Amino acid sequence: MSYQKIILAGNLGRDPEMRYTPSGQAVTSFSIAVNESYTNANGERIKKTIWFRITAWGKQAEICNQYLKKGQMVLVDGRMTADPSTGGPRIWTKQDGSAGASFEVTASTVRFLSRSDGSGGDAPMAGGMEHAEMPAEDDIPF
Repeated sequence: MSYQKIILAGNLGRDPEMRYTPSGQAVTSFSIAVNESYTNANGERIKKTIWFRITAWGKQAEICNQYLKKGQMVLVDGRMTADPSTGGPRIWTKQDGSAGASFEVTASTVRFLSRSDGSGGDAPMAGGMEHAEMPAEDDIPF
């Protein structure tokens, strides 16, 4: 038996994009930046950013598309999705000719760590509407 799990906390690099499969299932994709900083042996402060492309499915995809916006912080629990031909990250050539790689994750759970109004706070979502933070009453369009 095999098992893998990845947990990431980062900020959305752009607004989510939702589409539907031919069978009608919602799929939402978004990218998150995970930042790391440390001091190297020379005393220099090093900052790194790793980008992950996240895919959410079904009701969770619809909620992510509706409530997530660029810049918000999320916690994603999921599994890595390898390129079928290489077993690693998806590799491509950027417009400037340099190599690019995409670490792709299929989300099991997405938790909102900052609210869509930018005020911060914890707004968890664990795959279903019952766990999603509902918008303030003034923001509900009905």
